[in-house]
Amino acid sequence: MITVENLHKHFGGFHAVDGASLTIEGGSITGLIGPNGAGKTTLFNAIAGVLEPTSGRVFMDGEDITGLPPHTLFHKGLLRTFQIAHEFGSMTCRENLMMVPGGQAGEKLWDTWFGRKRIANEERALRAKADEVLEFLTIEQIADLRAGQVSGGQKKLLELGRTMMVDAKIVFLDEVGAGVNRTLLYTIADAIKRLNVERGYTFVVIEHDMDFIEKLCDPVICMAEGKVLAEGTLTEIKANEQVIEAYLGTGLKNKEQVGA
Repeated sequence: MITVENLHKHFGGFHAVDGASLTIEGGSITGLIGPNGAGKTTLFNAIAGVLEPTSGRVFMDGEDITGLPPHTLFHKGLLRTFQIAHEFGSMTCRENLMMVPGGQAGEKLWDTWFGRKRIANEERALRAKADEVLEFLTIEQIADLRAGQVSGGQKKLLELGRTMMVDAKIVFLDEVGAGVNRTLLYTIADAIKRLNVERGYTFVVIEHDMDFIEKLCDPVICMAEGKVLAEGTLTEIKANEQVIEAYLGTGLKNKEQVGA
C-alpha cells in the first residue's frame, strides 16, 4: 500500500531521515521501532504530508503522493495520529467525532439559511455513527464529557475513533501507548486488531513498548540514525546485531535487554 524510496529529510545540516526505504503491505499492522532520535516521527510526518521531504518519493497504491498536504491525503484515506492527542477540549467526545467528515452541509452559508432540514438529517446520521464508534471502542460512557476532561488513554482512543468516522485505508499511529495505563493500552490494542481484522484497516505503529509491538505487529521495522536498519518479526529484530548496537552500543551478550 505504501512504498517509500530513498527518502531524505534534512533540517539544515541534520539528516533526520537519511535515505530510508520501506514497503507497507496492505492489511498489515507494521511496527516501527528504534532508539530516540532514529527519525521515526519525522518519517511519519514526511509520508503523511506534515513535512515535505528533502528528496525521495512516497507512493500509495502506486500513486506518487510525495509532498501532498495532509488534507489531500486525508481524502485518499491516509490518516495519522500524534504522540500528544489533538482533541478539541471544549467540545464533547461525541462532537469531536461528528466534526471529522468533510463537506458537511452545515459548513455552507447557503444551507444554514435554506437547508436546515438537510443539516438536521445529516447531524442525526453523524451522531448515530459517532455513538457506534464510541461503543466499538468501549468508551460510550464518555460521549457527553468534554474531550479535555478525559484521561490520556481515552483521548488516544478518541483519536482512533476519528479515523473510523471516514473511510480510512491506512492509519499511522505515533506512540499510541505514551502516557496510557496498561488496562487502556490493552483496550487500544484490541481496537486496533479488530479494525484490522474486521474492517481491513492497515496500520503503522511507532511504539517503545515491546509487549505492545509483540502483541500486534508483524512485520517490525527498526530505524536508527534516519535509516532503516532491519525488518522482520520482533524475535528476528531483537536478535539482530545491528539493532542491538543501535539500542545499546554493545554486542550480543546484552541482546536480551533490547526492548526492555
